[in-house]
Amino acid sequence: MSNDTDSKYMKNAQGHLVPINKIKPVDLERDALVKVLVEQAQALRAGLIEFKGRAFGDIGAFVQLSAEQYGAKVGGKKGNVQLLTFDGRYKVQLAVQDNISFDERLIAAKELIDECLRDWTEQAGVAELQVVINETFRVDRAGNIRTAAVLSLRRYDIKDPRWLKAMEAIGDALQVTGTSSYIRVYERIGDSESWSPISLDLAAV
Repeated sequence: MSNDTDSKYMKNAQGHLVPINKIKPVDLERDALVKVLVEQAQALRAGLIEFKGRAFGDIGAFVQLSAEQYGAKVGGKKGNVQLLTFDGRYKVQLAVQDNISFDERLIAAKELIDECLRDWTEQAGVAELQVVINETFRVDRAGNIRTAAVLSLRRYDIKDPRWLKAMEAIGDALQVTGTSSYIRVYERIGDSESWSPISLDLAAV
């Protein structure tokens, strides 16, 4: 009974059952197309998940095997490994990157910086620096401070004690919240010395 009902009705976005013979052909075609594409995308995702797991496992096993040739044992997390083919045409990188963020001490750093800027109003370049500071502490769409931009402030050669204290606060506020691991694959095209990534990103292919 339920199978017969399923064959005669389709559920709409509001959860209502609509008789199939009342649905426009173009809507049925659209529904079918999207479902086929989603099924293919899910299969690709499953393939990428399988590839990632196999690649991490194989690279880890190879690093261990290579180390054993010298009587060394590799423990802990393996990362930042670069493997090349014998002819140098292909390269695989396993990169481990720390995920970092800032704690509440970043607020103190920002206040010290603003204090400096308020007192430097007559000095050349302060307006430009104010723009840089405002841009640096602007949050992204996810509401996160851009870590690299904040850390770049430490490159400025400013001797004001408050600025130096602010840079110290930035360093103290830095927290490692975890790590992310990536597999990157490259190839050389022809006689080129540069590497071209073999993208696994749908948007980049």
